Amino acid sequence: MSGHSVDSAAPRRLADLALAVVIGTLVVVAAAFDADTTALDYVLVVVSSAALAFYRTVPLVVLAVSTASGAAYVLHAHPGSLGALSVFAAVHLASQLGHRGWAAGASGVFLVAYATAGPTAQEAVEKTALLAGWFVCAVVTGLAGRNWQAYLRQTEQRALEAERTREEAALRRAGEERLRIARELHDSLTHSISIVKLQAGVAVHLARKRGEEVPPALLAIQEAGGEAMRELRATLEILRTDEPTGTPALLVERARAAGLAVDLSLAGEECALPAPLDRAVYRIVQESLTNAARHAGPAKVRVELAYGEDDLTIRVDDDGAADPSRPPQPGHGLTGMRERVTALGGTLHAGPRAEGGFSVRAELPLRAGESV
Repeated sequence: MSGHSVDSAAPRRLADLALAVVIGTLVVVAAAFDADTTALDYVLVVVSSAALAFYRTVPLVVLAVSTASGAAYVLHAHPGSLGALSVFAAVHLASQLGHRGWAAGASGVFLVAYATAGPTAQEAVEKTALLAGWFVCAVVTGLAGRNWQAYLRQTEQRALEAERTREEAALRRAGEERLRIARELHDSLTHSISIVKLQAGVAVHLARKRGEEVPPALLAIQEAGGEAMRELRATLEILRTDEPTGTPALLVERARAAGLAVDLSLAGEECALPAPLDRAVYRIVQESLTNAARHAGPAKVRVELAYGEDDLTIRVDDDGAADPSRPPQPGHGLTGMRERVTALGGTLHAGPRAEGGFSVRAELPLRAGESV
């Protein structure tokens, strides 16, 4: 991951350096056509332009350096409007990074210096007013660019979230369909094959008890029945096997590694759970921690598993930003969680807490899924 970050940062640094070089070149070339340009003027132009290469890391410092150098340059050399290009760029970039107040202030400082450097009052006012319009555009376009980038990031995040929920819904439906097929096969075939195998076994036993020769067809039926039962059990086992999951403790460790403050507590006597119930517990905790990481902000989360005599209670509480007066709209994750709990004969409550934060509470019968 660190190598990827270095590789992605290198093109940005090159782009920033290219921006500083292009702007500096334009201003230097313009200054070269002025016979009164001195070595000090060239130094001020270079400093004002070169600072732009570092605007991503220290934007306010770059804004201050470019503005001070640019103002000193116009006061000393009295250049044309192109002499304000480096300050114009610094103002735009600072506004784009969210420092619009500082950008507006720097624009005012530079425009005052530019107006002071005018040869006549009327010409100074005219040129400064025109330049002021460009600086207003720099601030506004910088702010618009920042809003547009935020919109693109939100759109990308929503697309990723929609893709994730679609995949989870598809996996859940596939698992439910496998379980339905397993139940149908168990109910329709297992009983019939067992009866055939049992009757064949009884017939073989009676024939041998009477000393009669067992018909080969009867032995074949007995053997085929046993083989069919073994194949059917193997098929049902495959159908009942869901995707690999894990344990709630593993989910808590992953959440902690991702920066979420999570505590896990167990109450009652822990016991082995049927596979469908074990998967449901994992998915409920997983979805609850995912929602807490996404929506709760810098919150503390508590996961509690309480084992009773007949049921298991899963509770995930956080002290995040959820407000009881503004209940959230249930998304695919909460809907899928509720469907999973209902299919196992349990109950689910999910919503903001009165004292703030969000709470998920699921109660599942311990024998849920044993008959599947």
